[in-house]
Amino acid sequence: MNSDVSLSRFRQFPRLMWIFLFGSFITRGSYYMVWPFLAVILYERFALSATQVGLILSSAAIISVFTSFIGSSLSDRIGRHQLMYLTGILYIISFSLLAEVDTVSGYVVVMTLCSIATSLWRPLTSAAIGDIITDPKTRELAMQSLYFIVNVGCAVGPLLGVWLGLTGEQSSFYITAVAFALLLVLLYWGFKDHARDKSETESSDSQKAQHTDVKKTKAPVVTRKIMMTILLEDKLLQCLILANVLCMFIYAQMDSSLIQYLTRSEAPNLLELISAMIFTNALVIISTQFLLLKIMARHSLIKRIQFGLVLLIISQVWLAMNPIDLFWGWIGAVIVMSLAETILFPTMNVHIDRLAPDHLRGAYFGAASFYEFGFAFAPLGGGIILDHFGGYWLFMTGAALSLFVIYLYGILERLPRPDFEQIKVN
Repeated sequence: MNSDVSLSRFRQFPRLMWIFLFGSFITRGSYYMVWPFLAVILYERFALSATQVGLILSSAAIISVFTSFIGSSLSDRIGRHQLMYLTGILYIISFSLLAEVDTVSGYVVVMTLCSIATSLWRPLTSAAIGDIITDPKTRELAMQSLYFIVNVGCAVGPLLGVWLGLTGEQSSFYITAVAFALLLVLLYWGFKDHARDKSETESSDSQKAQHTDVKKTKAPVVTRKIMMTILLEDKLLQCLILANVLCMFIYAQMDSSLIQYLTRSEAPNLLELISAMIFTNALVIISTQFLLLKIMARHSLIKRIQFGLVLLIISQVWLAMNPIDLFWGWIGAVIVMSLAETILFPTMNVHIDRLAPDHLRGAYFGAASFYEFGFAFAPLGGGIILDHFGGYWLFMTGAALSLFVIYLYGILERLPRPDFEQIKVN
């Protein structure tokens, strides 16, 4: 992409988009300053097993997956910004409670509230960007910028937490609550400013429409029935969902089971190691995202994904073999895993976009939300493996699953698909 063109597209971002970017930076930074250390807090304070910690994290995540479906449709009815305000308030309340709760049952309830808020916020932000930016290329740049700035926050947050001596402290959750309070104030100002600009634009457009015959087309409505028809009939999509659920299951071990494994094995400099791994993951994504996409551009989507999966296998074997006290060994494995993530995650979204017929695009991206079940079940599945078989087999299982995912991607193109002309959208 030409740098001048990119700069001009950045200038097309409305003020509200810059608020989204700044808000994502401060909220993700403060979030990752504290949230990854929950497993450490639960283990050290209540001596819970890896399975019990995994069950708590997975239960909250599973509930949040279903909430995400409900929230997406609800935002179309009551308005995107109203639901964002409500979600932001839920964030503030839940993280404030998390700073004070002192029982296992209290953690279960409050962590579920936090997960619900997170699952609502992400699709709301993406949908709001689609609402405020109409040009497809500018919107694509906005989405890439959001992914980039979130990773910058993920990189800065843990290191800042260590520097300030806040990492692993329960009271640190107040920082995330304050960050969201600040974001809500900015959003109120941004939405008000955007509404005024939109009103002026619509007034101008209505005057032009008096002299031209302009017919607006209504966006197609994708019902749950249509989504279920697609899920049941498109064997390629079923295989793709299974492959990506497994992929997400493997990746999510870094946020849950890997931290539990290091905690229970009494790894030296534990909090510094966890923070360094989170920082490394985000830094690799930030520094290689656009370079790797450019290098891999001449290869087919399937080849790109399979190459990313090979890197994922290498990282899992490395994690399995690394001595518990080898600090830089853990960092090296995370670097390889992050390179795989940088290739895989954006390519998965592009893959769905290419598979989806134009009139069923919403249904296909809705079906892709099932990937989140991989994240949801990861803490519980990883905790069970950790308790019964140990860290070595946790990561070797990840390597074996990655190999199976390579096979699934290899057979995708041979699987039958439905007659899309017969699937009509209202």
